[in-house]
Amino acid sequence: MLPLACAAALALLGLLDTSHGSETVRWSLLGAAAVLAAADVLVVASARRSGRVLSIDVAARRQHYLQACAQGSVLLYWGWHWREVYHWLDLLAVQVIFAYGVDMLIGWTQRDRYTLGFGPVPVIFSINLFLWFKPDWFYLQLLMVATGFAAKAFITWERNGRPAHIFNPSSFPLALFSLALLLTGTSDITSGQSIASTQFYPPHMYAMLFLIGLPGQFFFGVTTMTLSAVLATYLFGLAYFAATGVYFFLDSYIPIAVFLGMHLLFTDPSTSPSSELGRILFGVTYGLSTVALYALLTAAAMPAFYDKLLQVPLMNLSVRWFDRLARAPMLQRFDPSALGRQLTPRRRNLAYIGVWAVVFIAMTAADGVGDSHRGQWRPFWQEACAANRAGACSYVERLDTGYCDSGSGWACNELGRTKARQRNYRESADAWQRGCALGFTAACANRNASSAEGDLATAPPTLNDLPVLVRGSKGPVTERDRPALPARACRAGWTSFC
Repeated sequence: MLPLACAAALALLGLLDTSHGSETVRWSLLGAAAVLAAADVLVVASARRSGRVLSIDVAARRQHYLQACAQGSVLLYWGWHWREVYHWLDLLAVQVIFAYGVDMLIGWTQRDRYTLGFGPVPVIFSINLFLWFKPDWFYLQLLMVATGFAAKAFITWERNGRPAHIFNPSSFPLALFSLALLLTGTSDITSGQSIASTQFYPPHMYAMLFLIGLPGQFFFGVTTMTLSAVLATYLFGLAYFAATGVYFFLDSYIPIAVFLGMHLLFTDPSTSPSSELGRILFGVTYGLSTVALYALLTAAAMPAFYDKLLQVPLMNLSVRWFDRLARAPMLQRFDPSALGRQLTPRRRNLAYIGVWAVVFIAMTAADGVGDSHRGQWRPFWQEACAANRAGACSYVERLDTGYCDSGSGWACNELGRTKARQRNYRESADAWQRGCALGFTAACANRNASSAEGDLATAPPTLNDLPVLVRGSKGPVTERDRPALPARACRAGWTSFC
């Protein structure tokens, strides 16, 4: 009866749904309910014909509920600062209900007893931390969920003498659907880009992710994966900055969505190496593959937010190779487990957490992670542009475009000046018109000039521009204390306000 109850719940929610203004959501829920009900009839009929008795065990596994609590905390904290998350929660609940129905029915096709616990919850939370299909395409979200559970059940191998699923049930559908979206050029039917950027809106988000990752790291020994992934990416970023004078990921050493993936996506202990050195190599691979994918996607003018998703299934396929590599004689001297053989697994995990805590605190103090990375703000990039550093001037233009769209007259004027230097006079005139409409007098002067050649009027930003300019990569500035805004601008590099 439980799969039928899931189907009934989906049908009822489909009939009542009015919050997303999309008939696709309604029909997706009704279709999912029909599929669950039909599949339930087939599974039960097959069991009766073969004399099988289907039953349920109840077990709450720590791995599942700790992971669900960590992911749920991220969703709630992120949603407080980007309310679209809360608007999505009803569809998140729909996916959980659907996941339980699918997981039960698939489980009963393979064995007589299904273990009812929290298992489907972290899978759904993990998927929704990285990719949503917009309401008009919501049936693809449900298909992505079904794909993950099917892959877990049917794509298996023998590992350590026991059958085990090869792929993480959240990362496999994320990678598969991400690849399909890239190949078809249809990323705009998802909220992937908004998800990746808005996860930095909450204050101290890096510290929050660090803290919520600690329980899982203590109980399941995945600290070495997160630590090595973070360090590999950060050290690459430092080397890139030393070589070029600009930041590889533009506004951070490690984007917040990538940092999230390093804690709650690729670290599933069931689909990662079992040896400590293998896990370190696994983490380094994830960090550096994220760098490579970001470079590849950016060079191909494709959305770069897939950089932390595409590689995980291939890494899952390689876990036995990572463990064999870790046993190679030439690498044994680097195996950290040799240093603490006398320690119990929990004490060893605690030691790794201590090392990770020291590294994280040091990186935070050096602005390697945190809210104050100077790549967020235009003054750094303007200086880099003046020094003719790679890609800096084009990024300044991108920033000015975004600032102008957000209501900064000063940015519209600067964008107009850039377009005029490029002899793109139509776009420069449009930018100056917008700047003038926002009350920036220099933009009015440039708009009214008889020629776009020669000297162009400029002026420092005004107080009206500051809520846009000091925002950086964070959420909209809600500060209304005028004296506080110049202080923030000064810290961000706007020296005229110091």
